[in-house]
Amino acid sequence: MKKHKIGVIGLGYVGLPLALEFSKFYSTVGYDINDDRVCELNSFVDNTMETDVEILKNQLKNNNIKISANINDLKDCNIYIITVPTPTDINKKPVLKPLMDSSKSIGEILKLNDIVIYESTVYPGLTEDECVPQLEKYSNLRYNIDFFVGYSPERINPGDKKRTLTKIKKITSGSTPETALIVDELYNTIITAGTHIAKSIKVAEAAKVIENCQRDLNIAFVNELSIIFNLLDIDT
Repeated sequence: MKKHKIGVIGLGYVGLPLALEFSKFYSTVGYDINDDRVCELNSFVDNTMETDVEILKNQLKNNNIKISANINDLKDCNIYIITVPTPTDINKKPVLKPLMDSSKSIGEILKLNDIVIYESTVYPGLTEDECVPQLEKYSNLRYNIDFFVGYSPERINPGDKKRTLTKIKKITSGSTPETALIVDELYNTIITAGTHIAKSIKVAEAAKVIENCQRDLNIAFVNELSIIFNLLDIDT
């Protein structure tokens, strides 16, 4: 496990904390296509407001991590963790371009026995139906023979300073039983709240959908109550 070199692709409010935590245990490269974002972080600034400036400075100085916008800096990695966003368009359909572009970029540098782990929010089946073909196409390697895939949905709660990344239980999965164990052991090095191995990548993807729906329903319900209570002159 200690021989792993980890590349985290996408340094937003999900990827940055992940890269910083992994760098406490493994050689880590944090990669982002946004040059301004990379310059910002290398200057010890995080405009997502999720990381304290002093904490960021100490972690970047003391840990085994490199922040880069150069894809070549990822070539020595054997674990790739993709944390790019999956926004929706005006018709509420998922925009998969960031996910497809990052899969293509990693495919071009993928090597034998590498593992690609996705954390992006997707619908069940997307990782294996859409992302894996990209990896195969641009690497000329065979899925579950030459390279392997995992899925561990991000569970960051933005703005929560108490329940941070390491304190929220993590769902993990892999494309083979052996891969699932490697992925689970990897996350167990940083997640103090523990992990749960899902039976398949698709099950892990479905769990993320359930979690997002639960959150949306709770927010919508409280907003409805707020509207009613305001009419009744009750403080929500």
